Amino acid sequence: MDEIRYPIGKYHFQPGVTDAQRRAWIDEIAEVPAELGAAVAGLSAAQLDTPYRPGGWTVRQVVHHLPDSHMNAYIRFKLALTEELPTVKPYDETRWAELSDGRAAPVETSLALMSGLHQRWVMFLRDLSPEDFARAFFHPEHQRAMPLDEVLGVYAWHGRHHVAQITSLRQRMQWR
Repeated sequence: MDEIRYPIGKYHFQPGVTDAQRRAWIDEIAEVPAELGAAVAGLSAAQLDTPYRPGGWTVRQVVHHLPDSHMNAYIRFKLALTEELPTVKPYDETRWAELSDGRAAPVETSLALMSGLHQRWVMFLRDLSPEDFARAFFHPEHQRAMPLDEVLGVYAWHGRHHVAQITSLRQRMQWR
């Protein structure tokens, strides 16, 4: 079941992030909106409402989860750059996915939101210095400071992770 839930594996941060690694992660973040759009292209409403795994979110919920999560990340980056070790507000992503917009909104709304959000976020990320990436925010759920280098890696993985959940479902179901 882990290979279905984590088709690209779980994320493991490796300290000592280089400029080249940061650039690669930012490029991955930049590609997510197009990859997400391609992953859901041509899917019917019934297919969008299919869970990607037993007991998991539907494809539609995964699509809506991505901008919810990435908006929070973008805001957290800005907080870390404008405040000294700010404490960020956690949110219950499972409950957010169960709200009516997560369960029923057209995926096109979140695809458009992802596109605009990522254009802005990537522009912002490409202007940051190594010192900026060393800044951090405090995450109450993890009970620790999280440096932006680590968070950048998490979100590069996060987008690819959810796109792979959708594309692996398409492959298993032989949806063309």
